[in-house]
Amino acid sequence: MIRATILTLTLLLSLPLSARAADLLIAQAANFMPAMQEIIPAFEKATGIKAEATFASTGKLYAQITNGSPHDIFLAADQKRPDKLHVAGLAEKPFVYALGKVVLWSSKPGLCNRPWHEAAMSASASKIAIANTETAPYGTSAMKALQKAGIWDDIQPKLVHGQSIAQAFQYAHTGAADAGFCAYSSVFTEQGRKGCFSVVEEAPRVVQAACLLKNAPHPEAAQKFIKFLSGPEAKAIKTKYGYE
Repeated sequence: MIRATILTLTLLLSLPLSARAADLLIAQAANFMPAMQEIIPAFEKATGIKAEATFASTGKLYAQITNGSPHDIFLAADQKRPDKLHVAGLAEKPFVYALGKVVLWSSKPGLCNRPWHEAAMSASASKIAIANTETAPYGTSAMKALQKAGIWDDIQPKLVHGQSIAQAFQYAHTGAADAGFCAYSSVFTEQGRKGCFSVVEEAPRVVQAACLLKNAPHPEAAQKFIKFLSGPEAKAIKTKYGYE
């Protein structure tokens, strides 16, 4: 059974460690949720170690960690924040665990039969979801693509802002938005397969780095998870969800 759960900071910090049965607590960028929902059960089966993941935007998770949240590992959607934790003495040296890319996803097939920037500016797309461009690296990458395409200012009235890339995809697949700038991994989920997508080639690849936190309550379990994350079973799952 998948034990990955979405917790708010308030809920997380309100729970004493004894109230959580997990042997390992991971702070995980929201785009990686589909892959982690398979990686965690595989890790638990291989090691007998029970793991839980908190999913949110990278910026929000970084803020939680710097405020003393009891996570063991930080799997970010960028390199910047793990590097900052390392420089501040709060984490071991980061390493890259995945490369992701941005797509424009929609449940409307007609939006996918043209270049993504034409679809985004078409009358058929009156609302377009995008993750927070300050705290969510996939939102930042999408913004850079829109700026490169020269339509960043023109598209502002259409944008619906999600707190994370997972929320941007939720807006798109539930119909709250006509389309959304989403992580490529979303395409491989049950909801994602029901829509269509165009790869946003102008969006910079999202380099996702991880680090072991120095105040990790479970350092031995964390080391085992990091080793598992780089192993063949986890690599196969990451490839399955479109990560390079």
